[in-house]
Amino acid sequence: MLRVALYARYSSDLQSDASVEDQLRLCRARADSEGWQIVESYSDRAISGASMMRPGLQGLLSDAQEGRFDVVLAESLDRLSRDQEDIAHIYKRLTFRGVKVVTLSEGPVSEIHIGLKGTMGALYLKDLADKTRRGLSGRVMQGKSGGGNAYGYDVVKRVNADGAAIRGERTINPDEAEIVRRIFRDYAAGKSPKAIAMTLNKEGIAGPGGNEWGQSTINGNRHRGTGILNNELYIGRMIWNRQRFIKDPDTGKRVARPNPESEWIVSDVPELRIVDQELWDIVKARQGTLERAKPNFWKNQRPRNLFSYLLKCGECGGGFAKISQTHYGCSTARNKGTCDNRLAMGQVKLEAAIIEVLQSKLMDPALCDVFCQEYTRHVNQVRRSHNAALAGHKRELKKLERDKARMIDSIKEGVPAEVIRDELIRTVDRIGEIERLIADAQEAPVMLHPNMAQRYRNEVLNLIVALNDEAHRHEAADLLRSLIDKVVLTPNPTRSALTVDVHGDLAGILAMAHKEKGGAPSRGTPPVSQVKLVAGAGFEPATFRL
Repeated sequence: MLRVALYARYSSDLQSDASVEDQLRLCRARADSEGWQIVESYSDRAISGASMMRPGLQGLLSDAQEGRFDVVLAESLDRLSRDQEDIAHIYKRLTFRGVKVVTLSEGPVSEIHIGLKGTMGALYLKDLADKTRRGLSGRVMQGKSGGGNAYGYDVVKRVNADGAAIRGERTINPDEAEIVRRIFRDYAAGKSPKAIAMTLNKEGIAGPGGNEWGQSTINGNRHRGTGILNNELYIGRMIWNRQRFIKDPDTGKRVARPNPESEWIVSDVPELRIVDQELWDIVKARQGTLERAKPNFWKNQRPRNLFSYLLKCGECGGGFAKISQTHYGCSTARNKGTCDNRLAMGQVKLEAAIIEVLQSKLMDPALCDVFCQEYTRHVNQVRRSHNAALAGHKRELKKLERDKARMIDSIKEGVPAEVIRDELIRTVDRIGEIERLIADAQEAPVMLHPNMAQRYRNEVLNLIVALNDEAHRHEAADLLRSLIDKVVLTPNPTRSALTVDVHGDLAGILAMAHKEKGGAPSRGTPPVSQVKLVAGAGFEPATFRL
């Protein structure tokens, strides 16, 4: 009996989970009719098929590598992916593992389906994007919204004579418009975006989308036209196509890219003006003055204190930052006024306590032996999969070299070169790809040093000493920070003091534990990416409370 894994996906958050359940139901019926044994079901909800970064798909590929099933069954090939490169990648990996791909629409999938359907899926996405942009640009040229809604406006809902919805119309919301004018007046009068946000939150005035007001909500990015103070719609000027979004092929996430001003589509909509021109000009002048006063400010910033950006509030999840020269406090409580954690802790006391935890508790000898056993067991499993893939690449390379030699011999014996030219080119390209994979892949080591805990403590002690050396202070601070995932400060039950929980970063701790005297990682040190993978399986160091 063939073992089958089911896969289902829907891409829009406007759809419902019922789409996935319907796909799985149809796949189960097909598997039952074929007499296949269903061993697992994978699904991704509200995630685009143009991205490989899908938990369900990644789980399917990982389990295929372990040989858990013989067939992958989906409703159609575009459920697996709409991207040409990705669908070929998925098919190639599954085929290499001896896993067949079957869909309800195409039946058993072959290379022909991959080529044709992959191209059709890519063209579908491009055509959809072009049609969407064309429709939105036409709407904007008519003075209507190109999508979304800005604070200060309401969406107008009405239909035409045929009963179809008329989209893109906006009208001013009087209450929100007054808040917008108030923000502009306060900023022009010298108040900071932080102070404005805190005042609005204290008064219980909801921000855009019903959320709290924040400094970035008001200030935004002047050059990209984001934030309340930079939205030109408030002066009756609608701008569309300021930026475009493209997907990072490695992460699948959308990344904003600014468009040249020549590609902007601008429409005058005086009926939507909220802020008068004089007030707008005053705000722009003040922004320009502040911008010139701080050239490249953020670009040149580095953590100002030893544990900057690692401190978190246990009540609201916001950051803990310096509230005076000597103390840390909750940023949300002080910047937005929406957190009740008003307690503070001295910088010297906090840093000393965290360093003591790093040195003495995160690698407790009593727990180290148990950890090493469990960690080694899990990494061995990762290594087996890694080395199996490496061995597979080496076998494939030998076969390709034989095929290449055979084709060359055929040409020497008189077979016309054009007959086998394409196949020879594909073979040579694949040989190059496999050689690069083998060159980049090394046998995955797993051994942990028996004196790991003691070596870790010695390294931390050296870093603490280096903090007092001006020449090495920054490097030592960066290394110490790499040992920490986060530090959470929470009021105790009586709210008389802060309780501090230090969360260790497994990758940084193990890298430190495996360091040799010269400073380089010792042989046999697990790669950081491998450490992160195992950490995800539940082997993060314990949290230690001060």
